Amino acid sequence: MKAAYLTKYGNSEKAFEIREADKPKPSPNQVLIKVEAFGLNFADVMARLGLYKAAPPLPAILGYDVVGEIEAIGTNVNHVKLGDRVIALTKFGGYAEFALADKEVVYKIPNLFSSGVAVALATQYSTAYFLSHNMANLQENDIVLIHAAAGGVGTALVQMALYKKCIVFGTCGSQEKVAYLKKNGVQYPINYQKNDFEEVVRKVIKKKGLDAVFDPVGGKSVKKDFRLLGAGGRVFSFGVSSMNQTKTIFGKLRVLWQFGLYHPLQFLSASKGMIGINMLKVAEENPEKIAKVMQEVIRLTEEGILTPHVGGEYQVEQLAEAHAFLESRKSMGKIVVKW
Repeated sequence: MKAAYLTKYGNSEKAFEIREADKPKPSPNQVLIKVEAFGLNFADVMARLGLYKAAPPLPAILGYDVVGEIEAIGTNVNHVKLGDRVIALTKFGGYAEFALADKEVVYKIPNLFSSGVAVALATQYSTAYFLSHNMANLQENDIVLIHAAAGGVGTALVQMALYKKCIVFGTCGSQEKVAYLKKNGVQYPINYQKNDFEEVVRKVIKKKGLDAVFDPVGGKSVKKDFRLLGAGGRVFSFGVSSMNQTKTIFGKLRVLWQFGLYHPLQFLSASKGMIGINMLKVAEENPEKIAKVMQEVIRLTEEGILTPHVGGEYQVEQLAEAHAFLESRKSMGKIVVKW
């Protein structure tokens, strides 16, 4: 089989090679999927830059989400069958013509779902559901702030917060994305290139505080997030995309320092909290939770409540271009790569 290997860190144009690889065989608790398409996530960019510690050593096959047809089934798998079209989380290995996935995170999907919609459900929408429903337990009239609200997870979080009848602030980096957020129903879109999001939010909510902040950016934004929280509010940190904006070790250390220093007494006295989410870790240790999440996002999409936006479709030969587009922060919604 063919696979797109990450062979060196750095620029996407020089990072990948299409190579021949052995076709994997499923264990009793796994399935083998003939991959129709795989999705890109910002963690892929971080791995390409050598900034994602969980990534396997080079040469590595990245990829966390795939859509395709069941090619082979382990002896302990009984909820899907050969030939079923499924989405799956892959724990790396998704950038290949065939990929393995544990049975708990493989689910059958309707044929009417496009490749982009399908892979968006596997990672972005499952992440957003876990954050908004399992962790934040959003309630009607909650005031929430969603950073990178035009991205894949951001788009999903916006839809879920609005489904819960929340008041939504969303940050983005261009006027084009502001228009996208308005179209998606965000009541208060903020272009962080033109305005300080903390000042904008504070001007609107006055003395009130936010109930939840969803932040994949990290760095100095987290300090502002924490200041904006009200009693019972929490910051959900699920990425450090700001790390890729600096090339030096000193710059990376500065980003880590900008998160700020916190003590449990701060959380106790102010009744505020901060939670870190690594979905790969959650999937590894609690696959049954992710399985329920995947079932729900598939159901809500079939009902038309969730509507994933596909922001770009590429062929595998264009993988470097797809990576560069995602890294540029110009993308909106999900990026999908097809074989």
